[in-house]
Amino acid sequence: MCVVCGCASPAEATQARHDHAHDHDHAHGHDHHHHHDRHHAPAVTDQGTLHYGVGSARVSVPGMSQARAIRLETDVLGANQRIADRNRAHFAGHGIAAYNLVSSPGSGKTSLLCATILALRQRAPQRAVAVIEGDQQTSNDADRIRATGAPAIQVNTGKGCHLDAQMVGDAFDRLPLHDHGHDHAHDHGHADADADGALLFIENVGNLVCPAMWDLGERAKIAILSVTEGEDKPLKYPDMFAAASLMVLNKIDLLPHLDFDVPACIANARRVNPAIEVLLVSARSGAGMDAWLDWLLQDTNV
Repeated sequence: MCVVCGCASPAEATQARHDHAHDHDHAHGHDHHHHHDRHHAPAVTDQGTLHYGVGSARVSVPGMSQARAIRLETDVLGANQRIADRNRAHFAGHGIAAYNLVSSPGSGKTSLLCATILALRQRAPQRAVAVIEGDQQTSNDADRIRATGAPAIQVNTGKGCHLDAQMVGDAFDRLPLHDHGHDHAHDHGHADADADGALLFIENVGNLVCPAMWDLGERAKIAILSVTEGEDKPLKYPDMFAAASLMVLNKIDLLPHLDFDVPACIANARRVNPAIEVLLVSARSGAGMDAWLDWLLQDTNV
């Protein structure tokens, strides 16, 4: 269930309709105007913009009250958080730094990952690296990762618009990293003394909305933003950039051919998240890759 975009599992959708039907028992002969309470009315700006994110749940779902949306979000995200905390302890027990890469489709996440894996092989050949790939369908991106020699598990979410902690835990169990530095006695946050700081990249489904609120057990969220997108993306999708520790401006080799305003983009990101770090990178030319690797390896035994 993803309250942000209004999608739900069949059971949740059925329950919402069931609740709505009870709220509209036509046998009682009451009028219908109250149904608007079930669908939060938008705020309307002076320019005529309809804003559905001003209610207590910050989302409007047809047939669902704000209170029920909050209850569903609390229940589902609470269950996810328990699994994410277990993942985080599990990763620590294996000496693994896990990074959750989020972006819109076409930002170049997979190309950046492939270039990163190859660069890490030169910079830190002892470093174990693996990838969990999230998409709605196909294994195309996982196949591209495997072509670099790194292990990758594809997770297809079907209609789902994001990865969740259970998906990541199930995928991690199938990766060779699961046997790396294996010592479950350390799964409560104490890394194996012999572990050499392996890296796990989680490439989330291309979506700048829903993945923002789902903890997967990662060390940090990294927002990848291509310079072929608008510099206002951080303002349009503030939750994602607020949740990210780092923004990577990718495809900077294209800047001479674009009107993208780098300082404005960085300023927009820092309006949303004053603490966010920013790196400029080109997976194609290699520009900025050293700084990117430095960031990834900063807390490991390089």
